[in-house]
Amino acid sequence: MAAHVLRLRAALLIGSLRGERRVRTLIMLAVIVVLTSVVCAAVLSLDDAPVAVARTVIVLGSAALLLGFLVGPILVGAVDQLDPRRFAVFGVDERQMPWILALASFISVPSLALLAVNISVCVVAIRLGAPWLLAVSMSFVSLMSTILAARVGMAVNALVLPERRSRELTALFALAVIVIAFPVAVFLASLKWDGEVPAAVGTLAAAVGVTPFAASSRFLFSFATDDNTGAWISGVVAFATAAVLWALWTWLVRRLLTTTERPVTSRERSGLGWFGLLPSNAFGAIASRSLVYWLRDRRYIMNLIVVPVAGVLTVLPLLVAGVPLEIAALVPVPVMALFFGWLPHNDVAYDSTALWTHVASGVRGVPDRLGRLVPVVLVAVPVLAISVPLTLLWIDDWRLLLPLTGLGASLLLSALGFSSIVSVIAPYAVSRPGDSPFQQPQRPTSRGAYGPAAAFLGAIVVSIPTIWLLVLTMLEGSQFAPATFWAGIATGLVVLAVGVTVGGRIFERGGERLMEFVETA
Repeated sequence: MAAHVLRLRAALLIGSLRGERRVRTLIMLAVIVVLTSVVCAAVLSLDDAPVAVARTVIVLGSAALLLGFLVGPILVGAVDQLDPRRFAVFGVDERQMPWILALASFISVPSLALLAVNISVCVVAIRLGAPWLLAVSMSFVSLMSTILAARVGMAVNALVLPERRSRELTALFALAVIVIAFPVAVFLASLKWDGEVPAAVGTLAAAVGVTPFAASSRFLFSFATDDNTGAWISGVVAFATAAVLWALWTWLVRRLLTTTERPVTSRERSGLGWFGLLPSNAFGAIASRSLVYWLRDRRYIMNLIVVPVAGVLTVLPLLVAGVPLEIAALVPVPVMALFFGWLPHNDVAYDSTALWTHVASGVRGVPDRLGRLVPVVLVAVPVLAISVPLTLLWIDDWRLLLPLTGLGASLLLSALGFSSIVSVIAPYAVSRPGDSPFQQPQRPTSRGAYGPAAAFLGAIVVSIPTIWLLVLTMLEGSQFAPATFWAGIATGLVVLAVGVTVGGRIFERGGERLMEFVETA
């Protein structure tokens, strides 16, 4: 009887999992259909726009599309259903395999969505003056190049990266995309077109149009502007791109089918998480342990949540006091950068009795100091990368992009450097693991108040030159913007290097003192 019950439960569980997968597949299909319809409608609406506007939008969109199909499989780590190694057992001739798999790639939902977008672009190009035969031919070349780019991305993912991508590696890829793509998207969205192409966007589109990413799209619209030279250049680049991608795809198929990789010890093991992703040395071990702590311990999580909230709340008192919005809006980014760098100033105390693993294993001071900073950097950089362009979009002053970035880097890196020293010189008691993050124990000495203040004020003092250059940029003009950026970067890197080195030396010499502290605090 018990066996029948267990089998029934297993069958119900398997059925529920299959049902969830079907629902998830249907939802993803619906999302793709909706997005494709929106994109096609937006492209078709460009036939009433000026030629320069339509060309710029389609050229930049085509470049982003091809880049996404090329890099997307590597970032996501999706399993390739058309992996050439899956068909090796059928005895297919390896010389025919590239053609067969390339044709099979057209029978997929992403490829059909891509086909719909390319048809829309072709229709717009013909309405704006492109000969229909050339437009159809070049649209087919563009479609083939994008699909081959996806095939190349899938093959590279199968050769280079592990088959089972960990969530940690995917998270790092996602953070990289956010740091790079979000500021660019906000900047482009902030531009005022008014029926004309902004100078910066026009220059960017002209440069991208002669690259392999968007040469075919620029070719389609060269006839509407009687740009015969540009048409020739773009056409040659487009056909050369398709040929190179085909040659690369053919080589990758042959390598996947004929090469037996030498077995090596993989660092990507199931269940190891950050420990399987980061380097197998002292720095990687400490960074992994710190990431686990910062992402699971509510004491650390509360600190990370409070920083953005505190940065935004600083605007309200300034506005009430009569500070202009253009100045008050610039405050949150430096405040968040400063507090993010200040967070590790007492990281040793949060370790509690786990500190003995560092001291007993004889870890050098520099790997210990650097490993502890990894979680803060992984959180601070994306948050600041989002905050800076949103701030500039709010005040509509993009000439402060470099100065504000430089000041944020100076405060963040400088505070991290000072925190690396303070955390081993003047640690103070904090709530123990499992306790409420708002519970503050009694401090046996008064030096706990001086350490945090020293790290906080020290970062501000060394950043005064960068702050002054930012003020000059606001008052005098953008000629001081590059100097502000490089001054902030240089200041932050120097202070960080000195802080990590000095803090490492103190950690090596004061291990016993730190052990005594964590045992009694």
